Amino acid sequence: MTTERTSERRRPVRGAAYSLAEFQQKYGLEGGTAENLFERFGPSSIELDLLMAAKRRVPSMQDLTKDMPHR
Repeated sequence: MTTERTSERRRPVRGAAYSLAEFQQKYGLEGGTAENLFERFGPSSIELDLLMAAKRRVPSMQDLTKDMPHR
């Protein structure tokens, strides 16, 4: 028995919305993991960042240093 679940977001998105690719790149996640979290928690950057902080996952070094000038 296969059940397909369609999720409708009942709360407004808090903060900027991540695209799946942005979220995946920011935390260095594999495709399946990122898709699962993105589907379950929605695109809210605030909620996804809080979730990843609770999981003790920090943004990738590339994302942390992207705005720093090159020397």
